[in-house]
Amino acid sequence: MYSKLLLVLTLGIGLSCNQSEWEKSAMNSGTGKDYPAYGGNKANNRYSPLTQITAANVHDLQVAWTYFAKDTTRAASRLREIQCQPIVVDGVLYGTTAELNLFALNAATGAELWKFEPPQEGLRLHSNRGVMYWAEGENKRIFYTAGSHLYAIDAATGTVISSFGEAGRVDLHEGLGQGLNHEVNNLTVIATSPGVICGNTLVMGSTVSESGDAAPGHIRGFDVVSGKLKWVFHTIPQPGEPGYETWPKDAYQKIGGANCWGGMSADEKRGVVYFGTGSPSSDFFGGDREGQNLYANCILALDAETGKLKWHFQAIHHDLWDRDFPIPPNLATITQKGKKIDVVVQVGKDGFVYVLERDSGKSVFPIEEKEVPITGLPTEKPYPTQPHVLKPAPLSPQIMTEDDLTNISPEANEFVKKRFREFPQMQSRFQPPTEEGTLLFGYSGGAEWGGNAISPDGILYQNVNHAPWELRMMSRKTLEKNNASLSPGNMLYNRNCAACHGEDRTGKSTLIPSLVNIGKTRKAEEIATLIQTGNGRMPAFPNLSEDNRKAIADFLLNRENFQPHEILAENEDQVAEFPYLPGYVIKYWDRFVDLNGYNANKPPWGTLNAIDLNTGDYLWTVPLGEYPELTEKGIPVTGTDTYGGPVVTGSELIFIASTKDEKIRAFDTQTGKVVWEYQLPAGGFATPITYEVDGRQYIVIAAGGGRGTKPGGWYVAFALNYE
Repeated sequence: MYSKLLLVLTLGIGLSCNQSEWEKSAMNSGTGKDYPAYGGNKANNRYSPLTQITAANVHDLQVAWTYFAKDTTRAASRLREIQCQPIVVDGVLYGTTAELNLFALNAATGAELWKFEPPQEGLRLHSNRGVMYWAEGENKRIFYTAGSHLYAIDAATGTVISSFGEAGRVDLHEGLGQGLNHEVNNLTVIATSPGVICGNTLVMGSTVSESGDAAPGHIRGFDVVSGKLKWVFHTIPQPGEPGYETWPKDAYQKIGGANCWGGMSADEKRGVVYFGTGSPSSDFFGGDREGQNLYANCILALDAETGKLKWHFQAIHHDLWDRDFPIPPNLATITQKGKKIDVVVQVGKDGFVYVLERDSGKSVFPIEEKEVPITGLPTEKPYPTQPHVLKPAPLSPQIMTEDDLTNISPEANEFVKKRFREFPQMQSRFQPPTEEGTLLFGYSGGAEWGGNAISPDGILYQNVNHAPWELRMMSRKTLEKNNASLSPGNMLYNRNCAACHGEDRTGKSTLIPSLVNIGKTRKAEEIATLIQTGNGRMPAFPNLSEDNRKAIADFLLNRENFQPHEILAENEDQVAEFPYLPGYVIKYWDRFVDLNGYNANKPPWGTLNAIDLNTGDYLWTVPLGEYPELTEKGIPVTGTDTYGGPVVTGSELIFIASTKDEKIRAFDTQTGKVVWEYQLPAGGFATPITYEVDGRQYIVIAAGGGRGTKPGGWYVAFALNYE
């Protein structure tokens, strides 16, 4: 069954990780029975050699078991997605619920073996996309994050390993305050994606706020046994460190971000971890951080044992567009001119694919540094040049012209054309944000956090979004001037909340909820607590006093008692130096859509793509996802938003859910044709896995719903029907 794969490995046409890493960590001694790491293996390739399910029999897949993974006693659970890509080790599946509970299941039956519930006091709910496994003899551990803590859990019993950190957990704020003159322990620091374990070092990234209260996104290495902090790599360099000269001298004291939130990969033979970083705070304005801004928007390689930098490649200088690297890089081996090259493959939200030599960071394909527009906001200082990848071609559009406007109906075209002409013409994907308005690609993909898959022959399978966004900025001085006639709660709201939820509280974005009728679902005390602790994408505001939080809650509930002097004076003292207050903030920020809410550009709006990394050429591109109501009107399949990623198997099948039509599909790797699909009980906005137990291959997907679709809460397993 596996002779083809073993031949490939024998000839060296597989991953460049040593055979022990690839076979033992990724494939349970070469069988593919386990799926033991986020991304399937530490190279993050989401590839399995299993071949039991084929294009010839995939239509015989049936539901083998389901597991309901939501706590229905908590109202918050109805608002959360399940984005977890579980792991499987020795016939046990480990995953998380929407409420950040960790569980273990019999991977063949779905029967629950144990469940761990983290302490609820102060727990901030957020997305969790996976867990980590480590074993040494009988010491077998699951590591995962809930709120601001990294937990070590006994894999057999589900109990906390008390010898790890402080009573079984490590605070994710640890090490971030080095060299800073302000407190970081009260700032938002969570981890939506797992770290990676290389040897006995557990390397962690983090998710932080994207506003002026952002914590620094430094990378930390922890001892996997004791939880002790081993090293800190400053992604915003401090005095005396390389890269410090690419920022203003005091930037590290007030600028945060430059974090790795998308996940990491590890080459255990080399002892190196690889990852991509995001933009600095605050999004869309960088007037107070003149310069190149290393190590934001970089692909980096660090020594796992020491945290020392091996190399870096910066894809965006002085990011003004929130173009993070949202997924882990892949480690692969490609062939060019008869020579095998170990590479790191990183895909960005802008849809560009970076293929870099693993030991040097040098690009395999040509990249040119070119001049770009530098006219933006009055105090902005855009970087004058940017890298341009010449091959592979980008996965998603970069600019929008009138010819690119939607063609699904004359009415839709006329509607978006009128709005399109309100914006300055797009000259470049590096057009700086302005008060007049900017149309952008690359905010919600290109690629997103679901990741991608790479087969041993160097073929990359990537799903992407094609979604334009509109952005308008406004001066903070204008905002503060408008505040002069406002109540204290309204002023505090505008200063801390309006950048996302809008001055009118309507949400401004399909990803950010309206607060207009929040009183129907939340009490004042709940709102104040939410402001303090944060939730999901919303950052915490622990710097605000109890009185200030109460003032905002009263404003949102339209029941203010006016006591402006006491509240405003206290707040003015608090924001004197940190949190950082950017000179320009978001006035309007949302998808650019037609009159019915569909994307303003021509379809397809979501695609699945195959790229031969050996040549940089596309093999095929197909729409991913469907709006049935449009298909019924005779419109060709448009594709939909896609959040979640693919897994590819040795039988040349790609399994992926991720679409708003709530289906999971199998595609033929050679043609890109759909060979099977199934209607899930809710949207599968996660990445499926595959494994084998007792000779039977399974496909599992988390069907958590959300993203404008009905709520869910299931893990669904598929296997061939043997009856």
